Amino acid sequence: MSGPVGEEERKGLLSEETSYQEPKPEVQNSNWSIKKILLILSTFILGFLLFFGSILECWTRFADGKQQITLTNSNDILVSNGTHEFKPTVLMVSIDGLRADYLDRGLTPHLLEISRVGLRAEWMRPIFPTLTFPNHWALLTGLYAESHGIVANNFWDPETNSTFLYSDPKQSWDASWWDGEPIWETAGKAGLITANLMWPGPPITQTGASPTYYVPFKNKVPLNEKLDQLLQWVDKPLEDRPQLILAYEPSLDQAGHAYGPGSKEVNNSLVYIDTFARDLHQALADRNLSEIIDIVFVSDHGMTDTRHVEFIYLEKLIGQDLVDAIEHVDGWPSMGLRFHNKTDMSKALEFLTAAATNMPDKLSVYTTETMLERYHFNHNPRIAPLYIVPNIGYAVTTEKEGPSRMTKGNHGYDNFQPSMFAAFISDGPFSTTIKYNKRETTDAAGWHSTGEYHIINGFQNVELYGLICKLLGIESFAADTNGTKGFWDKYF
Repeated sequence: MSGPVGEEERKGLLSEETSYQEPKPEVQNSNWSIKKILLILSTFILGFLLFFGSILECWTRFADGKQQITLTNSNDILVSNGTHEFKPTVLMVSIDGLRADYLDRGLTPHLLEISRVGLRAEWMRPIFPTLTFPNHWALLTGLYAESHGIVANNFWDPETNSTFLYSDPKQSWDASWWDGEPIWETAGKAGLITANLMWPGPPITQTGASPTYYVPFKNKVPLNEKLDQLLQWVDKPLEDRPQLILAYEPSLDQAGHAYGPGSKEVNNSLVYIDTFARDLHQALADRNLSEIIDIVFVSDHGMTDTRHVEFIYLEKLIGQDLVDAIEHVDGWPSMGLRFHNKTDMSKALEFLTAAATNMPDKLSVYTTETMLERYHFNHNPRIAPLYIVPNIGYAVTTEKEGPSRMTKGNHGYDNFQPSMFAAFISDGPFSTTIKYNKRETTDAAGWHSTGEYHIINGFQNVELYGLICKLLGIESFAADTNGTKGFWDKYF
């Protein structure tokens, strides 16, 4: 048996002040009465108060209404931070492996503060399979894996007789692998400047589009260096400044794989990332950009503890002969199986179906015809004809490979499992606008509140593309996606 599943996949991916004195009134005529002087003074004060009040009202309307303006379908809107003009801007950071409930550990006060002044979602559901590359491309394109073609971190394509290996950029960054239109390509079509700091995906799409600014992935880059790069882009002059900025950070996922989601190493990584979030959020506030730039923190999937999984051996399910007949294995821990051409695959299906029937609490078996509809994972030739999906707490392996394939933490399981849920946190014009609209209406659809926190209902990550288009005012340029048309309308 051969397969592209490598060690990297199991260890985790990539790591002037002025003063003013009012002059004293000059008495020209000693016959002026006290009443006359008081009348003049009161008239002056009243006029000043009326003038100040009108200015205050205009500013209040601007502060509330400004956000509405930035959400129109126009790239010509300019908003000043007091010193410079800005266009609608989104800065989105992906924290690989940031499980939704990590935010409840008490280790991320700054992310929670950002969600308090802004908002968060209960969770964001990843697509299936819950792996890094399929989900990072889903976040950018709004497409399921069957639609965008990245069906695992590593997989075989029968049409080209070639293997996608995420750990080999020279091969995996070939645009032919990546279907769909990423949000940075859509923004470019709308005339926006874009920037990509290490976000997983190709530097050039099948149409030849590329981000205006692009920094390829490099492991173990300190977050303070990434912060500096993001702020360099924010500080560019208007004509060179990107309106869409993307960034990626893998260290939390790496810690989760190596030590497990409940480890001190994961907790330390959460503190590290929380400090970065604080510094980025504060840097925008220091530039008076809190109500101009939408900052969004997302993740691709969660993580579950796999230190004590029960291993299910393929030999016991289908026999040694059929195991030897396996030509390709795609994905992990869910396994897509492809057999040699002369193999009686119906026999393998019979054995696997029987195993799933006898062990429904441990695994499920699917063909492309019987795959769960909610997985949206069958209409693509890159998807293996037989898929084994273990339940959390279990893993499938072979006698040859044994337990060595499993790390202390993992993902790739059913995307409806809470431990696979990803995080979504946002602050800026988006959160200000929809919280303002919430105050103005009795309709609470899509919302609930917990104390000071504003929490939107959980949603699937293929909806994110539509939100970014809306925030940038480029909906008229949007590509077709698997997202729900009008999904975000209830919030606006």
